[in-house]
Amino acid sequence: AARNLNRNTCKTLKGTANMKTIIMAAVMGLVLITTASTSIADSHKAGKILPYPIYQHKLDNGLNVVTVPFDSPGLAAFHIITRVGARNEVEPGVTGFAHFFEHMMFRGTDNYSKEEYAAALKSTGAAANANTTQDRTAYHMTGNSEKLELMFELESDRFMNLNYSEHEFKTEAGAVKGEYTKNFASPYSQINEKRAETAFTTHTYSHTTMGYFKDIVDMPNQYEYSKLFFDRYYRPEYNTILVVGDVTPEQVNQLAEKYFGKWQRGDYESVVPVEPEQNETRYVHLQNGSIPPYFSMSYKSPAFSDSKIDMPALDVLSSIVFSNTSDLYKKLVIEEQKVRSLGGGARDSRDPGLFTIYVSMVDKKDMPYVMEEIEKAIANVKAEDVDAALLARTKSNLKYSFAMGIDTPDAIARSLSHYIQLTGDPESINRLYALYDKVTADDIKMVANKYFVPEHLTIATISEDELGALQ
Repeated sequence: AARNLNRNTCKTLKGTANMKTIIMAAVMGLVLITTASTSIADSHKAGKILPYPIYQHKLDNGLNVVTVPFDSPGLAAFHIITRVGARNEVEPGVTGFAHFFEHMMFRGTDNYSKEEYAAALKSTGAAANANTTQDRTAYHMTGNSEKLELMFELESDRFMNLNYSEHEFKTEAGAVKGEYTKNFASPYSQINEKRAETAFTTHTYSHTTMGYFKDIVDMPNQYEYSKLFFDRYYRPEYNTILVVGDVTPEQVNQLAEKYFGKWQRGDYESVVPVEPEQNETRYVHLQNGSIPPYFSMSYKSPAFSDSKIDMPALDVLSSIVFSNTSDLYKKLVIEEQKVRSLGGGARDSRDPGLFTIYVSMVDKKDMPYVMEEIEKAIANVKAEDVDAALLARTKSNLKYSFAMGIDTPDAIARSLSHYIQLTGDPESINRLYALYDKVTADDIKMVANKYFVPEHLTIATISEDELGALQ
């Protein structure tokens, strides 16, 4: 879901810079907080990965408003990040509702029907879409900046006044069931679901974004609960408006106040259960011979942090050990040709998640050998310093490959949305990238020893056998 580009084969990079300037100014009677310097040159001097100023303003109701002026004449990206995902589905029997509202939010209001919303949106030159992860739901469009006020009107209306009948609810619930059935025809989706259930016994990361199938089947009977879910989470304190492009913070803040200022703050806070420490290697297997043999090794990984070195060090490690330029890849994929594909990395998440190594095999009988080679590569990182030149090249590549990709309003907005979902603060992108520069060989050894332990490992396999070859 919210990935901006790959940091190795499965993961996006994050952000940097500890420099933070807070300037207070009166803007149309409101307090404007700017968390970046007012020039690109100053941002570069401060070591920030994002060379554009980030302006933040919080309404009295708790809604965060973020503006990033960018030289894109006539164009603006408008995103709303709702910090609610599968993680927040804490009640049994009603999983999948965060993703459900990704669909339902396009059903219309009393002011704009579904068709009227689409027509009005078309007049802005934009096409709206949305997606859901375990930690958030994101709504986004990119269109004519001269139509920014209409974008605000349309989005405020559906966020504050969404209205749907029980019949419409059941229709959309049926569509969600169809999407689940289609997606989970894939053995990879099936093993991902099994892996989550096995690796997490208590935390809500135990179910995927789509939710449990039994809950989706029952979803048409949960009309009243859907209203409760919307009332709880579609409140200003759970949301951030992000506008990037040919705009000014004064303009954006004024429109936010006009269209979202009367949005009433809620009082619900979900309590996400804490996952207990895993104390043994766990196994899960899917019997399926329709695809090449496959296995994954998932170690418990840390929650996202823009102040701790652990995740940046794991990202550098994953690129060095598991990317397609690594010694392990060259040996297993290119030279010995026992492996079709290999990759690994940790997913950014608000709570501790998984660092997963993925392997698609040529022959299932080689699974034990390949797993042993992976363990040897990890053991080597635990014991030996990473080559200094390789470490420098890897950090440079991770940093500049990301920086080169943030060159449009939508690309910038998607990157910032990723960090807003994790911390609520877009400046995390800058603070985190500062950490990448600081990763040392000792840091890589530290995280290898800390996280790659058998007690925290979950192994998932797919093959035609009744039992997995690695148990």
